[in-house]
Amino acid sequence: MSSDIRMKFDHISVNYDRQRKQLIPCFEDFYGIALSMIKPVSERPTVLDIGAGTGLFSSFLLGKIPDARLTLIDISEKMLNVAKERFQDVSGVEYIVGDYTHYDSFQEYDIIISALSIHHLSDQQKYELYKQCYSMLKPNGLFINADQVLGNTQYTDSLFKKHWKSGVENSGLTKGEISSAYERIKLDQEATLSQQLSWLRDIGFSDVDCVYKYYHFAVMLGRKLA
Repeated sequence: MSSDIRMKFDHISVNYDRQRKQLIPCFEDFYGIALSMIKPVSERPTVLDIGAGTGLFSSFLLGKIPDARLTLIDISEKMLNVAKERFQDVSGVEYIVGDYTHYDSFQEYDIIISALSIHHLSDQQKYELYKQCYSMLKPNGLFINADQVLGNTQYTDSLFKKHWKSGVENSGLTKGEISSAYERIKLDQEATLSQQLSWLRDIGFSDVDCVYKYYHFAVMLGRKLA
């Protein structure tokens, strides 16, 4: 991951959560449906949150599985500092500041989640990360990626982007916040949904599916069978 990504997300860290609903028009369904797919495989499942940021997705998961043991990794220390404040009363949370594309853990996880982060990677990096996630999952483990995807054609992708920008322009965000959001999307390297589902299947994931899609927001999942 580039230093540009780290700097831009360091800058937005304090206001990141406040802006989520204004930048994600399908916020409730996007996170809600992703969360509904998560079934605890044990009383205290181990969870890795990739590109965890402020811990927003993890906080939703913890609301569903209070005894989950969380590991959060993100390239932005300032984003993780917000997460530390969020989980200050939660014991046993592990925080890793670093590039998750180079994260090589000997620990295995019951659940690996990610939200709005992997689309910053090149296609090759995405594929290698999905392979790494598969290797880090325990048998019967679950992988969920709630992310942005590319339209199958330039035409559909342009419609997705126009719809999103129209919503952002009327979201109530300040001009400065909108400008900052537009600067961040220059870092995006989205891949099509069909391509990513194909990668997951090729790697060995089972039950691969898209369980939700709204324009260029999609929720993908796969399981590692025993």
